[in-house]
Amino acid sequence: MHELHCPRCGRRPLEEFTFGGERRAVPDHITEPDDRDFDEVWIFNNPHGVATERWFHASGCRRWLTVRRDTIRDEVIEVR
Repeated sequence: MHELHCPRCGRRPLEEFTFGGERRAVPDHITEPDDRDFDEVWIFNNPHGVATERWFHASGCRRWLTVRRDTIRDEVIEVR
């Protein structure tokens, strides 16, 4: 069973969280606001290595967390 350590609620099962997407910058060449919104929400890099992601604690404190995760080892490095 996978778990995340919520700074407010402690170690909780992953099923309590909702994935909010990668935390990344939108490329500068995308200038239209609608295109930037689409790119930010739907286009993912899926990096091989460390990724910064947003997770929402839906069944707990209902706050957003920023999680740094190693995608190769599927291991959480840091939660803020």
